[in-house]
Amino acid sequence: MITPVLPSYSRAPLSFVKGEGSWLFDEENKRYLDLGAGIAVTALGHAHPELVDTIQEQAKKLWHVSNLYEIPNQEELANRLVDETFADTVFFTNSGAESMECAIKMARKYWFEKGESNRSTIITFDNAFHGRTIATISAVGSEKLTKGFGPLLPGFVQIPIEKDDYSQLESEIQGSDVAAIIVEPIQGEGGIIPLSDEFLKVIRNLCDQTGVLLIFDEIQCGVGRTGKLFAHEWAGVYPDIMTIAKGIGNGFPLGACLATEEAASGMTAGTHGSTYGGNPLACAVGLKVLDIISQPDFLADVNKKAGFFRQKLESLIAEHSEIFELVRGQGFMLGIKCKVPNMDVVANAYEHNLLLVPGGDNVIRLLPALNICEVELTEAFHRLEQTALSLEAAL
Repeated sequence: MITPVLPSYSRAPLSFVKGEGSWLFDEENKRYLDLGAGIAVTALGHAHPELVDTIQEQAKKLWHVSNLYEIPNQEELANRLVDETFADTVFFTNSGAESMECAIKMARKYWFEKGESNRSTIITFDNAFHGRTIATISAVGSEKLTKGFGPLLPGFVQIPIEKDDYSQLESEIQGSDVAAIIVEPIQGEGGIIPLSDEFLKVIRNLCDQTGVLLIFDEIQCGVGRTGKLFAHEWAGVYPDIMTIAKGIGNGFPLGACLATEEAASGMTAGTHGSTYGGNPLACAVGLKVLDIISQPDFLADVNKKAGFFRQKLESLIAEHSEIFELVRGQGFMLGIKCKVPNMDVVANAYEHNLLLVPGGDNVIRLLPALNICEVELTEAFHRLEQTALSLEAAL
């Protein structure tokens, strides 16, 4: 079938017309168990009744007015995010990539206003992913993302994550031109690779010593995904700037860049903007999502179910060691490293009406809705078993 859609995606031969909770339905009403959640987006599942009611109620009132005017529920959502986090101020966007653009501009403007415009270099880590704009692919620098899109933006340095060896980080961060460092507490696209609490503490200490701003990218690992509202809370380490998106809108385009008052001090009127960012409809959704996910009982339940599922996955790997190697991650941000090509696992899972997400390092990502139930997790385990058996039969 010829399509006018730009062929920039390698799509699976599946099309869904309806969703309910952790399930998606195709045109023939076949039901698929969704362990991808739109790549960690539908944190409360598909067609959550409270979110449906919220969207309908807000849609009857007001969709969009632009940021030329005050937006009461934008103010309310910003206050909620400030109350729940380290931040003093919030800028709303439509996506994670836009949130990262704001963070990069914010860090550089901070030093410019201090009379140190030479401090513009931003450190990132190998294997990271921060979006697909020119700035964010320049930040990461990998050929997979950058090939054919040059010239890239200058001012970024990529370094490896070396376990128990911080010498290169310590050397780079001492540079007189360094403005900020960007870190995913858990690398998502890279293959669900958690950074240790110790490493995050080392980074924070080095930033405190040098004045370098610490930016956490919690676009994939934030908003309850790891069993705390934000992943960095596990380490007790807090950034100067943080980017979020995905789960905060549950599928409605919404992101944000959160910052301390000091880190955001250069972002005065006219320095940044967004036509759609933080409009009434998006913020109504974000408020309802935050109301539900930020509850201690909800997060405790995420941790309980994630522990249950992790045990199931460990037994799966033990029983099918020719297919799977190990499981890693936190909460419901889990990755299984495969011994066979991960895309073979993903494709075979379709035959068992199971939806998985591939990732780097030959990993399959398991990113279910946070409100998935134990019965559904048990069903997911059984379908993963069937997938493994099918692959073993083909070896």
